[in-house]
This record gives sequence, structure tokens and C-alpha cells, in this order.
Amino acid sequence: MWAQVNPNSNGMFVGDCVVRALAIALDKSWDKAYIELCIYGFIEGDMPSANHVWGKLLEDHGFVCDPIKGGRVKDIASQLKHGTFILATGAHVVTVIDGDYYDAWDSGDEIPTYIWRRKQ
Repeated sequence: MWAQVNPNSNGMFVGDCVVRALAIALDKSWDKAYIELCIYGFIEGDMPSANHVWGKLLEDHGFVCDPIKGGRVKDIASQLKHGTFILATGAHVVTVIDGDYYDAWDSGDEIPTYIWRRKQ
């Protein structure tokens, strides 16, 4: 089920989906997630939104990445009943916690290509 959440303190919801997803998944403010992501971008020598940059941040927070095939965000989320996950499409990132997907807009029809899951 979709839960409308936007941790961006300015109410923005375009271009910052990685920051929003990280803030929700890591239980941080948008500002703290953004700063941490920028530091990782600096260390990696790339933009904070680059997949390998935020992927490294997730790895360091105990997440592992797996490819997935087929299915929409809302269908995949409904199967992820326990835990914290981040689903990534070619152009969007959304957090799933205990079967619900959290986003500023209903991204349930997006098709993810890989999933980050927090190791238990």
C-alpha cells in the first residue's frame, strides 16, 4: 500500500528521489541524508545521485543489492512483508518498509529492475 511521505522540508519532489528514499529507509532527516550522500559523492568522485554512489552508502548501512525481474512497485512491495527495502527503476527510487511503499507520489506502477534489502 502506498503511504504518501515527503521528507523534503521544502516540499520539493522532483529530482531528489534518491535523497527521499534514503531518508525514509535510514530514518534520517532529508537534510542529513542529503549531506551524507554528498559526502559519498565527493569520496567517489561522482554525482550523489549516481547509482554506485548511493549504492555504496547503502552497502555501508548494511544493505545488499539483488536484481529483480517483472512486477510493479505496488505488487513487489506487497510481497515484502518484513524489512526495509529500496526499489530502483531506471529513473526513480522508492522505499518499501514492511510491505508499504513510501513516496511523495504514487509510484506503484513503476517497474523496478533491482532491489536493495537491509540485512536482518
